[in-house]
Amino acid sequence: MATKAKEAKKPQPKGKGGESVRILISRARLQRRITEMAREIRKDFPGEPLHLVGVLKGAVFFLTDLGKQIPGEVSFDFIAVASYGLGTHSSGQVRLTRDLDSSIEGKTVIVVEDILDTGMTLQYLLRVFEQRKPKRIRVAVLLDKPERRIAAVHADYVGFTIPNEFVVGFGLDYAERYRNIPDVGVLSLGPDGAKSGKP
Repeated sequence: MATKAKEAKKPQPKGKGGESVRILISRARLQRRITEMAREIRKDFPGEPLHLVGVLKGAVFFLTDLGKQIPGEVSFDFIAVASYGLGTHSSGQVRLTRDLDSSIEGKTVIVVEDILDTGMTLQYLLRVFEQRKPKRIRVAVLLDKPERRIAAVHADYVGFTIPNEFVVGFGLDYAERYRNIPDVGVLSLGPDGAKSGKP
């Protein structure tokens, strides 16, 4: 069951151009929930080999920590799509920029995403994967932002449900920055601290 993100008070230092990050989910809460998600996944597929497919680049930290917590046989692969560009809003257009290294035919595939936002990326990926005849497909997302949903998709495993704000850290970026922050935080842009990511 997804956990609601409660805002933490500790501020992060200001970044480039007056940008600042307010912590939304601490690293400790992230790790606790990822451990719980790993147990949920393994409970659903006891003793079965699992093939985790991480969506680059944002899901790298999540996939790494999730994979370490799932006992039994686990393999990894990665795929990359482009949709966000340099802005804070999804363009709505999705294209494949890096394909899988190996076949997923006959495998139990867990698609690992950092965030489920409009759902356009996930809808595209599920369409691609289903054509490749896996045994079954499930979706694990660290963050779910249901207010932004456009496509009729859902995740089977959700870490946290978050408000409609632009978040960075733990793999999520703004113009390729902030991925290395160990927490998830809300990004504010400019000297007035106006939040980005609003509709």
